[in-house]
Amino acid sequence: MVATFMPLILSPVVYFLGKRKGINITTWLTFGTLAISTVLVIIPCIGLGSGGSYQEVFDWSQLGHFGLKLDGLSIPFAITIYLLSTIIVIYSKPYMIRKILLQYEQLKSSSNLEMNDAESELYSNKDGKSFSSLVLSTDQKSYLNSQLGLYYSLYLVFAMGMLGTVLATNLFEFYVFFELMLVPSFFLIAFFGYGNKKRTSLMFFFWAHVGAVILLLGLMAMGFLTGGFDYDTVRANASQIPQAWIAVIVAALIIGFGVKLAAFLVHVWLPDTYTDAPTPISVLISSAMTGIGAYGLIRIWIELLSGPGNYTDYSIYITIWGVATMIYGGAMALMQKDIKRVLAYSSISSMGYLLFGIGSESVLGLSGAIFMYVTHALGKGLLFMMAGSVILQTGTRNMDKLGGLGGKMPYTAVFAMIGGLTIIGVPITSGFMSEWVLFNGALQDAVVNWSAVKAVSFALAITTTILTSAYILWMYKRIFYGITPETLKNVRDSSKYVLVTMGILASLTLVLGLYPDLFYKPIIGYVESLYPDSDVLIPVKITPGTGQVNDEPTNTTQASNVAFSGGTDYPRTYPLAKSQVDHPTTF
Repeated sequence: MVATFMPLILSPVVYFLGKRKGINITTWLTFGTLAISTVLVIIPCIGLGSGGSYQEVFDWSQLGHFGLKLDGLSIPFAITIYLLSTIIVIYSKPYMIRKILLQYEQLKSSSNLEMNDAESELYSNKDGKSFSSLVLSTDQKSYLNSQLGLYYSLYLVFAMGMLGTVLATNLFEFYVFFELMLVPSFFLIAFFGYGNKKRTSLMFFFWAHVGAVILLLGLMAMGFLTGGFDYDTVRANASQIPQAWIAVIVAALIIGFGVKLAAFLVHVWLPDTYTDAPTPISVLISSAMTGIGAYGLIRIWIELLSGPGNYTDYSIYITIWGVATMIYGGAMALMQKDIKRVLAYSSISSMGYLLFGIGSESVLGLSGAIFMYVTHALGKGLLFMMAGSVILQTGTRNMDKLGGLGGKMPYTAVFAMIGGLTIIGVPITSGFMSEWVLFNGALQDAVVNWSAVKAVSFALAITTTILTSAYILWMYKRIFYGITPETLKNVRDSSKYVLVTMGILASLTLVLGLYPDLFYKPIIGYVESLYPDSDVLIPVKITPGTGQVNDEPTNTTQASNVAFSGGTDYPRTYPLAKSQVDHPTTF
């Protein structure tokens, strides 16, 4: 509870202290608030093991109980959201200082110039000077303090909304937090964005709100037809929902969460939003917020409405939708010349991977999709931070005006390569472990069901990884290799604020690549518990040495052992749902 609401409570304090005391206290108070909250989220996760959960429940109203729950699904999402939010606070400081000072110059000159390519010399850092060397007037300092205080206060509310969404245990509570993500992100784009930021923020708000309203209709129907809005109540009474209503509810959930995921055909809001948002906010929207749509599909659709008629009948369409999203996003990314626009379409493609895993109907496929959220956050976060670093130092994000920066910005180049390899899925990054498990599960599902459609979908999806490699490496080459333009001869690497934060994310993706069980143990324990008495999500088991499919009921733990060990003999077991230990705290 404290971890969830402390950022919200302290957000006005950050704003007023920022106006009066300056940028340093604003930055470090925001960082401290989120750092403490992150630790408070991690502490209950320690010792839960596979299948465990921690829950706080409070009496609320006729709508049910207000609860916050950490389990195998919410743990990777919650830790990723708050860890990224904490790190990006530090990254934001040099970036937003220069962005706000540029806005001040535009206002002072009554200029209507929309900064699509960071034209201002003030924004560029080609001389290698830090902000501390700039001499600011009293008016500049006042404007900077006020705007940075506003930025960080909205930032805290944004982070709180994302965390609350993935911890909620009540449909109405979920929707409240879901909307709380939308409002501060809208203002962050409208106040601090680029280009035609007002149009972009309104388009973002319109699409997100329409998706949320459609989602609300589905959530209300679920609550009324099951006799309550608490997750436990909905899950226990899901069988009472008339079959005619199931299709309507599932459609509402898929559309609502599909818009949040920016899946193919409902992705219109994403490219401009990612491009025109300030880069630190692009990092959070891309790495943390967008993937919450996948969380919603798993938690509210698959978990609460689980059953052959509620999930299995639709999974093939989710698989096809995921593959289409992967291909479209990758193909469009390959055609862009704006760094942030490449990464925007790359994010669409990455969300396709999550949809593809969700549609796989296997323990490993679903587990890989959940872990893919974490690896996408780390890899795409690094790449967006690279884009911000390049903008800070060169004054442009147009790749036609860049080149040869590998020798000028070596640390940024190394961290960007680690981020790119994570998105591609190269060992020893975390991206490899998520893709390996996801595709393993998808292939097993196609073999078990002898589905030609899923087999073709798998082939197309695995081929899309080549497209992913193409646009990532092409972007990297255009930025860091080749001849350095004469105007960029004096460019230097970014400040320690940028490089240290990028280094942390790069380290995390390598650590998770070597030790994926840090997240996989709780994830697989959760996924196995979704269907403890059914073989719907149980992958095929090949009897060693025979090449024959074992027709006997397959233990999901054994199947997981085969996937993770690569055929070796050492055991890696995960407890099943029947050994799950819950640790509720009721108030």
